Amino acid sequence: MTALTLSTSSAATLRADTVVVGVTKGAKGVALAPGAEAVDKAFDGGLAAVLETLGASGAEGEVTKLPAPSGLKAAVVLAVGLGDAPAGDDEYDTEVLRRAAGSAARALAGTKKAGFALPAADAGDAGAVAEGALLGAYAFTAYRSGNGGGDAKAAGTAKKADAKAPLAEIAILGGKPRDKAFKAATERAGTLAAEVNRARDLINTPSNDLTPKDFAAQAQAAAKEFGLKAEVLDEKALKKGGYGGLMGVGQGSDNPPRLVRIAYTHPKAEKTLALVGKGITYDSGGISLKPAGFNETMKCDMSGAAAVFATVVAAARLGLRVNVTGWLALAENMPSGNAMRPGDVLTMYNGKTVEVLNTDAEGRLVLADALTRASEERPDAIVDVATLTGAMVLALGNRTFGIMANDDAFRASLHEIAEEAGEPSWPMPMPGELRRTMDSPVADLKNIGERAGGGLLAGVFLQEFVGEDITWAHLDIAGPAFHESAPFGYTPKGGTGSAVRTLVRLAERTADGDLG
Repeated sequence: MTALTLSTSSAATLRADTVVVGVTKGAKGVALAPGAEAVDKAFDGGLAAVLETLGASGAEGEVTKLPAPSGLKAAVVLAVGLGDAPAGDDEYDTEVLRRAAGSAARALAGTKKAGFALPAADAGDAGAVAEGALLGAYAFTAYRSGNGGGDAKAAGTAKKADAKAPLAEIAILGGKPRDKAFKAATERAGTLAAEVNRARDLINTPSNDLTPKDFAAQAQAAAKEFGLKAEVLDEKALKKGGYGGLMGVGQGSDNPPRLVRIAYTHPKAEKTLALVGKGITYDSGGISLKPAGFNETMKCDMSGAAAVFATVVAAARLGLRVNVTGWLALAENMPSGNAMRPGDVLTMYNGKTVEVLNTDAEGRLVLADALTRASEERPDAIVDVATLTGAMVLALGNRTFGIMANDDAFRASLHEIAEEAGEPSWPMPMPGELRRTMDSPVADLKNIGERAGGGLLAGVFLQEFVGEDITWAHLDIAGPAFHESAPFGYTPKGGTGSAVRTLVRLAERTADGDLG
């Protein structure tokens, strides 16, 4: 991973390949953001004018490179747009800083060292710059070989000659390395980015190398490395235990399902969070086969489980004073002679029966079993995370996830936390009348209901499997989990690690006594 340091050097004296400064859209054109003073001095006060000559406007995410003058140790100056300058004495929004740092880091792929002289008035700003830069420097190169071919498993160790390496080292300028708050903020950023990138790596890994068994093995390895407790239920244990949802979804594949419990405990913790992740390592739709054009990215249907896994590890690495238990509901949804059929009835782990009318509504089935199992431990709150419905994408677009909950205050708190973490979200209702559209003539309920409000209906279905009097929320990350367009800010193409930062922030707040 990209190295990160806090530097006492100025932008003029730092020995680096590039120095990064911020620019804004001022009233009279391009204006320099705080942190750029030393660089501007090297340009004899004319940096803004030079940038305007080169076509810079200060628009958010805009990147302009230019040769450094003799007064700087760095060879290149990179100016990144911050958008409109804050009014009056207001400070720059931390998300603006994250995205700007991410845009700069992406533009510096192939560079060895860069100094970031973006506005860092306090430790929070320094942490935001560090986080954005580290997330922006991400690249998934495990399957790139030096000659563009070769065995995929061997390619991870081959020379990556056909792709630029990520920015190797980031120095945050204007910070205070001996200040405990600055040090803590940047160390947290490093841990958080590492775990978001862990989730991204899992999401980007092709399904032939990430079966339920493979995913479970990665969780076990991480548990050993970070002092966590991991338990894995294989297909025999799932069948014996009555996990009808997981077994039903997984029965059509040669790669059988798994349920993983991975737990971090703190000796002084007063609260326990349970996180449940949908882990469909490949989703063909089963017998209700997805149409052409909808299968190609379905390796990402385990993004919820990846987010939960990464969050538990992050909580351990940060030493948070809260217990965090992750439940990874892992299965591969395939069509075969043994696959679950439309019309089949499954008996779920809590004893309820579900008539399956659409085998492509499988995520709610594996989550249902995991939610029931998680409820048995009576945590203070449960949050499930899933790439669950296309309906949520239609409602909220590709960058915003939906939040549903059985407690309005908890839902509002999660929305606030997500925005604070820099992850767009929106509170969604769970209309009670949708429940009757899932009534079945042969079972307790169907796995689908009326078409309208499909994203909301999925949440209503899941609520049936949450233990009584347990605070619960559901995050539908179907939109932002996998980014298919051009990268922006710190968001790469491919797996994004959506919800990890929100869940870690929730764990931090819970550790501080504010569960919401």
